[in-house]
Amino acid sequence: MNSFRADMHVHTVLSPCGDLEMSPAAIVETAARRGIDILGIADHNSTKHGPLISKLARNKGIFVLCGAEVTTREEAHCLAFFENFEILAAFQQYLDRQLPFINNNPQYVGYQVVLDEQEMIVEEEERLLISGLDQSLDQVEEEVHRLGGLFIPAHIDRPRYSLTSQLGFVPPGIKADALEVSRHSSPEEMIRQFPWIASYTFIRSSDAHHPDQLGTGITVFEMENRSFGEIRKALHGEEKRSTRIEKPEI
Repeated sequence: MNSFRADMHVHTVLSPCGDLEMSPAAIVETAARRGIDILGIADHNSTKHGPLISKLARNKGIFVLCGAEVTTREEAHCLAFFENFEILAAFQQYLDRQLPFINNNPQYVGYQVVLDEQEMIVEEEERLLISGLDQSLDQVEEEVHRLGGLFIPAHIDRPRYSLTSQLGFVPPGIKADALEVSRHSSPEEMIRQFPWIASYTFIRSSDAHHPDQLGTGITVFEMENRSFGEIRKALHGEEKRSTRIEKPEI
């Protein structure tokens, strides 16, 4: 088995409240400097920067999981990742259908822009991407798994936009491939509150919106190689694949 350091929750300049320095090229360069082997690109309710970052990262030996951080009707955030660009495009169509048309106001959350390889703006998203979809938590999970994706409720310990803040608890039996905790908590703390989640795999990620945040939350994957299938096996603890949360630097 090989060890791979993963930051599974990184935003780009497309995300509301994102840093203008979080361009695809800057993210890849920063990840390479910080020894990150796997990046999960998860903009709010959008998948549009995933393919470009995947292309740029290939030259640096970094594997990219493409997906989105979805806001459900309950305003709970969940990570969704997919195996290839064709499925990713199908999920983008689902997001486009379900996202309400609420105009973004750049004065409050910044411009939501898509960049090309030369860092030129090729699209501006007019809808407020932080809005909740017209889909429940269960409906989002069902669509992600229907498309063969990975479904991971995000930062379940946080006081905003999490399962615990929006629902008051982690639903027993939730069909999640893993649960994410922030660097402000630990799996042990969450299990003490909700003992029924002890059987789930936990990951920790940075939820980076700014360059200095990237890599501040790392999960180590023990698996044969970097691929979507191997990552799924590691999250499920199959065939001796596994994960562990890296102790943060003090």
